[in-house]
Amino acid sequence: MLENSQQPTANSQQPTANSQQPTANSQQPTANSQQPLKKKRAGSSKQSIEPKIAELGNGWLKSYGLPYKLEQESLNSDIDNALFEYASKSGGTGGNRPDAKLLLQDKTLAKYPILIEYKGHKDKLEKLNSDGQIDNTSTKGEILYSHIKEFAVNGAVHYANAILHYTGYSEIIAIGMTGTKNAHDGKIVHKIGVYYVSKSNLGIGQKVGEYTDFSFLSPKNFDNFIQKVKQLSLTDAEKERLREKREKEIDASLVALNNDIYANEKGISEDDRVYLVCASIIATLGVPGKVTPLEKGDLKSKDEGENRDGDIILRKIKNFLKEKEIPEDKRSLIVRSFTNILTESHINKPENGETPLKRIFSKVVDDLGIYYKINLTTDFTGKLFNEMYNWLGFSQDKLNDVVLTPAYVASLLVKLARVNKDSYVWDFATGSAGLLVAAMNEMLDDAKLQIKSPDELLQKELTIKAEQLLGLEILPKIYMLAVLNMILMGDGSSNLINEDSLKNFNGKYAFKKKGSDFPANAFVLNPPYSAVGKGMVFVEKALSMMKTGYAAIIIMASAGRGRGGATDFNKAILKKNTLIASIKMPRDLFAGKSSVQTCIYVFKVGEKHHPDEMVKFINFSEDGYTRIVRKKASKKLIDKDRAKERYQEIVDLVRFGVSKLNFYKDCYVEDTIDPEKGTDWNYEQHNNFDTKPTFDDFRRTVADYLAWEIDRLLKGESSLGK
Repeated sequence: MLENSQQPTANSQQPTANSQQPTANSQQPTANSQQPLKKKRAGSSKQSIEPKIAELGNGWLKSYGLPYKLEQESLNSDIDNALFEYASKSGGTGGNRPDAKLLLQDKTLAKYPILIEYKGHKDKLEKLNSDGQIDNTSTKGEILYSHIKEFAVNGAVHYANAILHYTGYSEIIAIGMTGTKNAHDGKIVHKIGVYYVSKSNLGIGQKVGEYTDFSFLSPKNFDNFIQKVKQLSLTDAEKERLREKREKEIDASLVALNNDIYANEKGISEDDRVYLVCASIIATLGVPGKVTPLEKGDLKSKDEGENRDGDIILRKIKNFLKEKEIPEDKRSLIVRSFTNILTESHINKPENGETPLKRIFSKVVDDLGIYYKINLTTDFTGKLFNEMYNWLGFSQDKLNDVVLTPAYVASLLVKLARVNKDSYVWDFATGSAGLLVAAMNEMLDDAKLQIKSPDELLQKELTIKAEQLLGLEILPKIYMLAVLNMILMGDGSSNLINEDSLKNFNGKYAFKKKGSDFPANAFVLNPPYSAVGKGMVFVEKALSMMKTGYAAIIIMASAGRGRGGATDFNKAILKKNTLIASIKMPRDLFAGKSSVQTCIYVFKVGEKHHPDEMVKFINFSEDGYTRIVRKKASKKLIDKDRAKERYQEIVDLVRFGVSKLNFYKDCYVEDTIDPEKGTDWNYEQHNNFDTKPTFDDFRRTVADYLAWEIDRLLKGESSLGK
């Protein structure tokens, strides 16, 4: 931000003092928008000059011939509705009204909403947090309405998020401007903040540059300005901070949503709640140019024929699935799952002019819409899944079965299974599809690195999503979460199957390419630990259906000792596959959700384990992260000691061996196992310390003792000779 007087420069398109006055027929500011604030009492801060700042900024817009609208005027129905809807989240009245707004088009015909907020004090341009970002949310994910109200840029960024939330616009320019009068000559000294708010920066906003006027918006300069905007990028560290910030907000929103439905919507079971949330989200996604997203206003709460709220949502879901080219068999399965709850009479019956279904739909859109519309690459429905399970009365064993695999652990499993763009990945206990999401992202990233032809890359991305991922989930409500998760994270849901992987699955595609063998060459799994063999039954089944490739599973450590009936499965696995590595994971990996000790086992598929094969045993108990269990903790996961580097070392160690040792020199052992036993797969069983003292041990002990005595002697405290 630069401070400047309102005197135009020679090169800028600044209007003259006289030209800044709008004519009678121009877009004259309303009385409300231009009235000065009431005078403060004696001793308070200086009076705002916001009307003068608005006059200056709007005068520039007029001089450039731009079709700007003032706060009470309509820009278009989509943007007007978005600004109105977002008001309800502030708890205030009157809606969100930027002081000025425009809709500009660049040379590619892309349209950009421009939102401008004026303030009249020099120190009210922007409020930043410790990371230099616009400070509109607290560390707990709560919206800081005081900052939004008091600071110009913060207000503009808030309005931009309203448009991200409720419209199809994905790139917005947020502008704040403020200033004060120079005490010496009475001239206005102003500041301008220009920020780019988009899906790519998760709605947080990025500063574009330094500007002294609005001429970057003029027709002759706008294309160059947009080109500069397109060159903005976030560092990996910035992306990670933004992701963490948004995930905290998601957690807070999910808790609020669940509490609201639980407290106010009686007669709706926990299972029904899952389906209603999923149905609401899918109905609001839309397909550009084909299916418009369902809006709250589309639900009329009528109790008539086929026009009840549930009927409307169901039709929108059908249209969405059809236009997304989801296989017909799968479409029918999904629609049947939703039909039962959406057509229930009690949620479609109006109460005081509004159905329970519309209330729930509105809550989902208001509380969660922004997060699933900004392409947040996180296991969104996994978080939803975990939050909903907080309301269910499961035993500890059952909770161990349904715990979400953390995203960074899912990524580790995918890398250990050597997933790349050509992999065919399956998961026999998919849950909410977190592991498949991680695999899909790894495959897409590899494709972008390896394929340089845009057309070829696009085709490969479509193939990855449609043909190279397969997951099985037996529980219907969890299956729906998996479908939703894959749709939100990139639409790789084509081969998610609602089926018992142990009884009914034959290794073939169930929908697209139905009847053909799925050529799996990568297997990832976090099984239900209460299953036979602590879950090893899933591993034996999946590996028996593969010919080549790699597998990485995270499972209870006791399975590697043969407990719970795992021995027979372990021996069967080793008859056709090789155990490459055994990794002891942190005890508190699932802190707050499960208390079991887990290990990761990595296999090479299709090659019998030789008794002389050296297995890599790694103690990864110290992974660099500190996990906080307290519910009110602002941050649940803290990188205390280069965690990312440690995770990469594990991947490298398993792949390349001792040459990659750094952090884990004292935690790494290579040893053989007995493939006929199936009970010796864990680190502790191979980390054999020799406790017999050597002469060197004796010499070091004597040297240490003498050094201690000499130090005491110098201090007059020696006990020698006593």
